[in-house]
Amino acid sequence: MRSRRELLQAGAALGLLPSATRAATAPTAERVLRYAFRVAETGMDPVRVNDIYSRTLTAHLFEGLYAYDHLARPAKFRPLTAAAMPEVADDFRRWTVRLRPGILFADDPAFGGRPRELVAEDYVYSIKRYADPQLKSPNWGYVDSYQLLGLAALRQRAQGGQAFDYDTPIEGLRALDRYTLQFRLAEPRPRFIEFLAVSDLMGALAREVVERYGERLPEHPVGTGPFVLQQWRRASRVVLVRNPQYRERVYDAEPAPDDAEGQALLARFKGRRLPMIDRVEVSIVEESQPRWLAFLNGQHNFIEQVPADFVEQALPGGRLAPYLAQQGVKAWRNLRADMSMVFFNLEDPVVGGYTPERVALRRAIGLGLDVGREIRVVHRGQARVAHAPIAPHTGAFDPALSTEMGQYDPARARALLDLYGWTDRNGDGWRERPDGSPLTLVWSIEDNQRARQLSELWLRDLKSLGLRVEFKIGKWPELLKAARAGSFQMWHVGSMSAAPDSQGALQRYDGSQVGGQNMARFKRPEFDAIYQRLSALPDGPERDALFREAVRLTVAWMPYKVRWHSYITDLAHAPVHGYRRPLFWQEWWHMVDVDPTPAGT
Repeated sequence: MRSRRELLQAGAALGLLPSATRAATAPTAERVLRYAFRVAETGMDPVRVNDIYSRTLTAHLFEGLYAYDHLARPAKFRPLTAAAMPEVADDFRRWTVRLRPGILFADDPAFGGRPRELVAEDYVYSIKRYADPQLKSPNWGYVDSYQLLGLAALRQRAQGGQAFDYDTPIEGLRALDRYTLQFRLAEPRPRFIEFLAVSDLMGALAREVVERYGERLPEHPVGTGPFVLQQWRRASRVVLVRNPQYRERVYDAEPAPDDAEGQALLARFKGRRLPMIDRVEVSIVEESQPRWLAFLNGQHNFIEQVPADFVEQALPGGRLAPYLAQQGVKAWRNLRADMSMVFFNLEDPVVGGYTPERVALRRAIGLGLDVGREIRVVHRGQARVAHAPIAPHTGAFDPALSTEMGQYDPARARALLDLYGWTDRNGDGWRERPDGSPLTLVWSIEDNQRARQLSELWLRDLKSLGLRVEFKIGKWPELLKAARAGSFQMWHVGSMSAAPDSQGALQRYDGSQVGGQNMARFKRPEFDAIYQRLSALPDGPERDALFREAVRLTVAWMPYKVRWHSYITDLAHAPVHGYRRPLFWQEWWHMVDVDPTPAGT
């Protein structure tokens, strides 16, 4: 482990330290949050993104109808652009929402110099965009799973290259008047409010903005959110600034009575106008060391998820290091509502399919990956082994569950491969396919230090099983695009829950979401039937039993090897106040304060 002096010297060599020639003062003091994403954004059109980094940006630019209470634990919903909680009827099939009048979009030339009010029709239009085949939304399966009456049929009529008809009214999505929105669903959806509260995906866009900019829309993400885009250098830097058109909205929340931290935050900030800061500067820094250095030297005043390589330096023995504490640095450590997984292309001729020998290969690979060692060596203990594709903090998560998903058993893995014909026939030390042809696994991997560390461990694990593997290196956006198109054999990805209901994690297994959330391209009718039933049932014992059966099927077929759930440690310098890590939602920048500094410093 390098000393802090060595790290700072390295930072100077990398050009990360502030320039000595920078002006000491600037005319205007600003409250600026500065930090880094470790993976580049892919865009800022909510319909076309589903990675966590892009969705963090869109969550602050656009607004859904509802939002999560920032301090409530467990999670609680609050009206955002809606005037009140929804009116629900017809056994959770009809949901009526009334908007708050007077909410304005950020100014844009598309509005001809006039203020543009948010109206119900904007949500109708924005949600219809997910159904437009030409947009190829990776989130269409998620939207379609709620079965808004007439939406899938409208999409079907536009298949084959025809223009999507945005003007045709449908029963499931209607503006009853200027401020009243009604949703009609084919099946009961008791938790439909979770759909309405995903601001990063379900935020409203104005039709005239979309039509003005076309394919350039990601460069003009005009919403009603607390921030607007000021600067965007793709995969390098994003700057958001306070939306001057943002309505009068103040800090308020309902933390639990016994939540001392939440109560203290409420007492400090209640009644403050939002957003409390003027500007957010996000850099894209993929490598761990420069990201850590940028925080150490004050170039960034916040670091999300301290890189595993530096956790021991930041929190030796689990306590904040004295040199950081003396600077006023604050630390937060939480078990995240996430999971990291390896997944297989179920349409691939080698690892895909549902025949016994293909299932045996996937399960053997899963049993042969030493996840405990990965957590110790690469993640420095900042994770716990996962036993099911259910995120912590969601309703069906069972911390005591133990399944094959979380087991490391290379002897059993080798036995499975032998039993189903994946044997070394020519004596060269590598297994062949059951038909005797050569076997080489192709694993897609990012071009960064952390991925290289992981590849070394995975190479050793698979070599010990007699499995030859090659790594296909690429940038994250390229690999994501290939995965959505099914042009891969194996990859690994992280997933974070967007709602307190555990069903969200099972989207990755839903056959209707292939090409979107279901990147493994897994299709089993028995699982799809369970998924549909989970959507319609209210919470209770019957639904709990279905979750258990769904987990059993995910372990048996192994389209995904879920590896771990992460512990995440965030740090902030003294000028940052009010931070609390959200459980499921992405929007929080407007809920923190930063001591003012001269602009440009």
